[in-house]
Amino acid sequence: MVESYHTVNGEGSGEIVEKKSRFIADIFPVSTEGDVSGILEKVKKRYWDARHHCWAYIIGGTDGGPPSERMSDDGEPAGTAGKPMLEALRGRNLTNVLAVVTRYFGGTLLGTGGLVRAYTAAVAEGLSNTEIVTRIRGIRLDIITDYTGLGRIQYLTAQMGVRTEDIIYSDKVEIHVIVPEKDLELLKKEITEGTNAQAFIEEKEECWFTEPAEAVRI
Repeated sequence: MVESYHTVNGEGSGEIVEKKSRFIADIFPVSTEGDVSGILEKVKKRYWDARHHCWAYIIGGTDGGPPSERMSDDGEPAGTAGKPMLEALRGRNLTNVLAVVTRYFGGTLLGTGGLVRAYTAAVAEGLSNTEIVTRIRGIRLDIITDYTGLGRIQYLTAQMGVRTEDIIYSDKVEIHVIVPEKDLELLKKEITEGTNAQAFIEEKEECWFTEPAEAVRI
């Protein structure tokens, strides 16, 4: 299983013009093939008068297996649209992402090389206007301590870059954090030693998290 992966955080778009042909790239986060089909329908309705709606996606691979990849030239010469679009996504090491490039023909043929360059550039332009994030496999922890151990625990979590979600104050202090899975044992060791084993640590669930985006359950 992978420790982290790169994806897009929300939608983005970009446009280039090549010899009067417009190439409009729309970038979307997706997690299933069902997401893809629904989005393609919306794009085709939005640009109903365009000649081509080429697309490529990469989904999955976060469990350590190969991702699912598909592409379409949508009437362009074979290999001139979908493949370079897919390569542009691979080049950014992305997954769970769909790129759709809509082309309005400008009257001048671009040739196969020109089309490959244009579709590649369009996806790059779309990605430049899309937030790309790294999602990290993490574990939610509940840490319960007395007030004397709070400062030490906050120092340790800050030093390790561990994200604190919430702190609940009562007769004890309950700290909810998310730690990267790879750092779990080290953090538990540091807290145990730093509080003389007076802190109680409970593992709650696995999740994916980014900063500053919210964590998502696995």
